[in-house]
Amino acid sequence: QVQLVESGGGLVQAGGSLRLSCTASGSILSINLMGWYRQAPGKQRELVAAPTSGGTITYADSVKGRFTISTDGAKNTGSLQTNSLKPEDTAVYYCNYLAYYRGVTYWGQGTQVTVSS
Repeated sequence: QVQLVESGGGLVQAGGSLRLSCTASGSILSINLMGWYRQAPGKQRELVAAPTSGGTITYADSVKGRFTISTDGAKNTGSLQTNSLKPEDTAVYYCNYLAYYRGVTYWGQGTQVTVSS
């Protein structure tokens, strides 16, 4: 079992920044299996950034150059740094953990990011 706890969301003006965090606990093989998604009202959940099998990070075109993910293996924590935020970035942001070794993906509860114009 894996538990994911997210924090750092809030209200920010366009052009501002937020740093989101996700702490994992339980049967964690590697914190590098953590990715980030978001879901805006009335829309499907979409990729923000996720690791690849090659150890690189894939970013959605809509956030590339503005968002950056990082991990702290000692703390089992991942972060999503969001810069130059736009109103269209408004969404609930979720971290996930791809436990491929058990054939299951775990999700956090989400944290709300609201960007005002």
